[in-house]
Amino acid sequence: MTATEPQGPPQRVKPYRVTGLFNSIKFFVLCHGMLQLAQLLVSGYLKGSISTIERRYGLSSQKSGVFASFNEVGNTVFIVFVSFFGSRVHRPRCIGIGAMIASMAAFLIALPHFISGKYEYTEDVSGSDENTSGLCQREGFLQASNQTCSKNEGHANHAVFPILLLGQLLLGIGGVPIQPFGISYIDDYANKKNSPIYLGILFALTVIGPALGYLMASFLLRYYVDFNILLGELPLKRDDPRWVGAWWLGFLLAGTFLFLTSLPYLFFPRSMTTQESTETPVEPTPEKLKLEKEAEPDTTHELSLIQFLKKFPQIVLRTLRNPIYLLVVLAQVNLAAMVAGLATFMPKFIERQFTRTASFSNIMIGGFSIPSAMLGIMAGGMILRRQNLSVRASAAMCSTAVLLAIIFALPLLFLGCSTQKIAGIYPFSQDGSQQCSLNCSCSNEAFNPVCGSNNVEFLSPCHAGCRQRITKNGTILNYTDCSCVRSDIYPGHAVPGSCKNGCSDLLIPFMILSSLTCFLASLSQTPSFMMILRTVTPEDKSFALGIQFMLFRVLAFLPAPVLYGSAIDSTCILWGKKCEKRTSCNYYNLDLFRQRFLGLQTFFVVGGLMFFFLSYVVLKRADSAQQQQAKQMNIMEKGGDKKETKQLINQSNVKCEKQSAV
Repeated sequence: MTATEPQGPPQRVKPYRVTGLFNSIKFFVLCHGMLQLAQLLVSGYLKGSISTIERRYGLSSQKSGVFASFNEVGNTVFIVFVSFFGSRVHRPRCIGIGAMIASMAAFLIALPHFISGKYEYTEDVSGSDENTSGLCQREGFLQASNQTCSKNEGHANHAVFPILLLGQLLLGIGGVPIQPFGISYIDDYANKKNSPIYLGILFALTVIGPALGYLMASFLLRYYVDFNILLGELPLKRDDPRWVGAWWLGFLLAGTFLFLTSLPYLFFPRSMTTQESTETPVEPTPEKLKLEKEAEPDTTHELSLIQFLKKFPQIVLRTLRNPIYLLVVLAQVNLAAMVAGLATFMPKFIERQFTRTASFSNIMIGGFSIPSAMLGIMAGGMILRRQNLSVRASAAMCSTAVLLAIIFALPLLFLGCSTQKIAGIYPFSQDGSQQCSLNCSCSNEAFNPVCGSNNVEFLSPCHAGCRQRITKNGTILNYTDCSCVRSDIYPGHAVPGSCKNGCSDLLIPFMILSSLTCFLASLSQTPSFMMILRTVTPEDKSFALGIQFMLFRVLAFLPAPVLYGSAIDSTCILWGKKCEKRTSCNYYNLDLFRQRFLGLQTFFVVGGLMFFFLSYVVLKRADSAQQQQAKQMNIMEKGGDKKETKQLINQSNVKCEKQSAV
């Protein structure tokens, strides 16, 4: 043994050629947390600006859902190659190259702003004459308004949506190796006792990314989309439904940050010394050596790429044959679908339900909901480490946490108000409320909401029958002489903007319950990941994680935003129009919006609870079977029949090996 000791280290000395900093798993955890923070900063900013992009380019919620989920297309396709190359490539270097591709994709998403023209909202009065003032006038205004349609529609606008989809596609491709390679790399070279807390810290840091993305969106959306127009010269206010903020600027900033965080990965070694090497070495047990020896033929790194692709369905089925792995992944898929819908459309929900600006809605998500989820993830990791929970105890913890999340989520279905009164739109009536504006030659595409003194909203000052307006320093204060506004207190006047629906006071209890729900559901994040890592063989770890993330994308992140967008579109009561083409929705039935949006959230959380509980039942039955076998062996040993005892032990070992494989 002494002769072989000097020859053993050369295989481990190779990583030490890199500086000590890049040979530290703690520094890798820090770098990976920053990288995923930057990656999810792009994702969070996109989700925070999705309603603004809708308004800017006239997209429906279903289309914006397709846009939000399109990065999963490239991610899903290339995850197969990540699974194949996972055991034979330089994982840190692949992570860095993928991050660079993702940073370029962020710049591409911002490109439509530079190739499309100036944003022109309905009844743009900046620098216009009296004919486009939007007031009630005689015939002639409508024809003059429609003559500008051919000029407004440029070829660049038709390429906007394909460019956005291409940017999302590349963003997904670049993000393929980041999380599977990073988690497997950490779990391979970290101390097994510290691995849960490292993953908890990693997940917590990655939650900060979307939070910063929402906060950055809140800050940048306060600035008008076209920087060359000064706010003093702009007739729109930030609370105007037609306001569009500088959505493109955040992608440039986040893309730059993502590129900078990708550079350290070019210097990490392919493999490094584990933390366990600094501790007292422990001789492996014969059972562990036997399992490792038997597991070697199952590795897929000796297959060629074509052979791997042919055997890929078979390998997937073999992996999914593990019931604990399958149940936990399905539970995570349900929670991931819930998160995908919440992250994409919750800012829009707050914006519409509580009559708030896009900037304020993003502050609520980035400042309350996401930090609550971060605390839940960290708390889950700490509980798992301190209590040293078994796989069965982890399943019980996940089930309990999700059950409590459902209890706090149910009251959210009842916190909200109905849509405000909109003349001729909601509630629809044949009382002749729009007859008074028939002679005003109002455009059927006009959308410049005003709130009458009778607390009834009109599509525009023209639809309210207003013939005059009062301005101060270029800002419209109110509209007067409105024939459609009937009020005994303030007859015949209206103010710019939408009417309030009376739900402002419900925002605080809504955010409290929503944050508690996020905290409780996030407690299951780290324990569920550790259940997967502890129920698969070490050589299949990277592949199992790859399959897990592929199922996330195919079953959750890809279809969920489209499903939520379709559900939201089904509640629209008035679609916007521009040049006789349908654009984004102007008004929703808020009761249906709340019920269908939050109802889908509750449905997916209940699905997660069901699969976590099933995993607990399976593990409990397996433990009971092992305890019964142990009792039988004790009885046989006391009886003194060594031959039967030996046969029973061999049979129980076979069953235990099968259960451990399961």
